[in-house]
Amino acid sequence: MNMAVTPVAPLVPDRRRRLVVFSFLMLAMFMATLDNQIVSTALPTIVGEFGALERFGWIGSAYLLATSAVMPVYGKLGDLFGRKYVMMSAIVIFTLGSLACGLAWSMDSLIAARVLQGLGGGGIMVSIFSVNADLFEARERARYQSYSSLVIMASGSVGPILGGTMSDLFGWRSIFLINLPIGIAALIGLALMLPYRRPERQPKIDYLGAVLLALTISSVVLWADSSQLFGSIFAWESLCIVAFAVVTAYLWVQVERRALEPVVPLRLFKDSTFPLFMIISLISGGLGIGMVNYYALFLQTTTGLSPSSAGLFFIAITGGIVMGSLTAGRLISITGSYKIFSVISLFIGVVAMLSLSQMHAGTPLYIIAIILFAQGLGVGLGQQAPIIAVQNSAPKADIGAASGAVALTRMGGAAIAISVYGAIISSNLKGGGVDIPGVGKIQELTPKMLSELRAASQSAVASLYAGAFTPLFYAAAATAAIGLIAALALKNVKLPAAAVEKPAAAVE
Repeated sequence: MNMAVTPVAPLVPDRRRRLVVFSFLMLAMFMATLDNQIVSTALPTIVGEFGALERFGWIGSAYLLATSAVMPVYGKLGDLFGRKYVMMSAIVIFTLGSLACGLAWSMDSLIAARVLQGLGGGGIMVSIFSVNADLFEARERARYQSYSSLVIMASGSVGPILGGTMSDLFGWRSIFLINLPIGIAALIGLALMLPYRRPERQPKIDYLGAVLLALTISSVVLWADSSQLFGSIFAWESLCIVAFAVVTAYLWVQVERRALEPVVPLRLFKDSTFPLFMIISLISGGLGIGMVNYYALFLQTTTGLSPSSAGLFFIAITGGIVMGSLTAGRLISITGSYKIFSVISLFIGVVAMLSLSQMHAGTPLYIIAIILFAQGLGVGLGQQAPIIAVQNSAPKADIGAASGAVALTRMGGAAIAISVYGAIISSNLKGGGVDIPGVGKIQELTPKMLSELRAASQSAVASLYAGAFTPLFYAAAATAAIGLIAALALKNVKLPAAAVEKPAAAVE
């Protein structure tokens, strides 16, 4: 079934104004993605104030879980009501969530505030990609979405360093409060510069489908974290969560079949491009986003680096992502082909994860930096393909929903990965059974406490953590291999020629 869309004239005909609008979109994206990265190196400081190191992963996964749950809803809302006001509403929610994070008084209140942030962050991410589809035609969009990925990964580079530095200088609350002026600036800019395009059809929102999908996703993420909650992923409580997820998933499919405006139209699955890229996005999210906090933890526990110094290693990751994203974006724009970049991306992911599994406490730092750069390069090469491919294969009316589905699976994969990786680390640390002088519970050891230990104890802690990370990297390599198989199964499709080569259609 050929569902390729015919190129249409952009929402903003004037090129300069289009670039100004794009700049404000990138500002909003920087804010939303910076927040996910800036927390990574500041987590030990937050734990030092609130305690509860066992909930380390939930500060990140709560944000990603909320983001994942609302992404398909925002995509559909943009299709039904227009992108502008949906985008602005998401920015307002995210900014209020940032204020709540900055005012948090406990670990529980911080996690709750992160959920509020995620409810806005999911809308920002989906709306940006959908607005880009209105601003640029397919091949030009590949180039500009490479700039979007550049912004995402620039925040990935700046975030860990900024998080550690701001925590030391101004306190950890400042890493959330910095979003307030950024959010206000992006909101004003889009209100003034982004035109409103009224959708052609009357809005009919599939509320029941949205709730069922959110429940399914939340249940899967909760099950992934059930080994820490209930002691095992096969505990009766865990199996009840699995059963609940199966029931809600079945009900969701039945609802979507009958809904007039489904959250994720099932007709999208008729083209194999869509389901294959859902698998690829799920796995890429786990590798590219879910691993971030664990890279920081790996570096601080196995090398003894401070939060600020560990943050510097994210420059290697980001440098690779920037290089890969810009390269892929330009080559896709020139050739119209995207499959090869997904294949190369996931192949590099397999190799990088297997290489990290061989790292030990005494591994030279430059070797770790090289591997992280290679991993970043792989992530960057695969950034553009999923969103461009599904937008190209989807009918015009479903572009927002298709974009939301890609972003959903990416963030959902990250949330699941954070929980699974945390369970692997926790399980292996508990099974270590090693008494280290000066160390009580190894799970409660923060980087600051580690730096105050004697050299022999520091070395023992580093070796214990390195051993705990080995199965984590093996698991990541296995999932990357599954993604590689899905990428190889993609059809060889070329994007349509640029719209400028054809008579321009009238702007709605």
